[in-house]
Amino acid sequence: TLIKLLLRIYDPTVGNVLLDGIDIRELNLEEIRKQIALVSQEVYLFHGTISENISYGYKNIDPQLVESASRSAQLHDFVIKLPQGYQTIVGERGILLSGGQRQRLSIARAILKDSPIMIFDEATSSVDTETEKAIQTNLVNITKGKTALVIAHRLSTIRNADRILVLLNGQVSEEGNHTELISMNGTYSYLWQIQSGEIRNDINLNK
Repeated sequence: TLIKLLLRIYDPTVGNVLLDGIDIRELNLEEIRKQIALVSQEVYLFHGTISENISYGYKNIDPQLVESASRSAQLHDFVIKLPQGYQTIVGERGILLSGGQRQRLSIARAILKDSPIMIFDEATSSVDTETEKAIQTNLVNITKGKTALVIAHRLSTIRNADRILVLLNGQVSEEGNHTELISMNGTYSYLWQIQSGEIRNDINLNK
């Protein structure tokens, strides 16, 4: 819902969405979307090469830029092991790639776009923990000076965020950084303890 409002797929019936204090309904829709790079949980890839999918929307892009984005997304080592490397065909919707590989390709595409606003919607849900940590380390540098909106159920993904909002039943129930939220002993703290193995997940909070 938050992403759709920000991208103006639909507009709020109550309240406003502001960019730099300006209601986005007063801004040009095309210009808004140019400023945003999105990595969604459901990745859409085209029947083309890995390079073409990373650089979609660009003409005559420098292959070194594609490779650099791929490295930051932890995709490069996988690609260079393929017989055709970056010229490997991924199939319709990336059917020849695993879920984690598709996600990393989508992250590389967003990194290459280098937009001032970056949205990550469960962007690392299909990758293993080790790969996620490596991606997160790179994203810290990539998102410097940018606005990054990260939506995640895996709390390790958002632990280092400057500001964390906990949504419960469609409402913001808690707000703060990781340390502040842990000290509140509320929903975030409880979920963190479950995910870190400190307590068992034997209570259904209907999250």
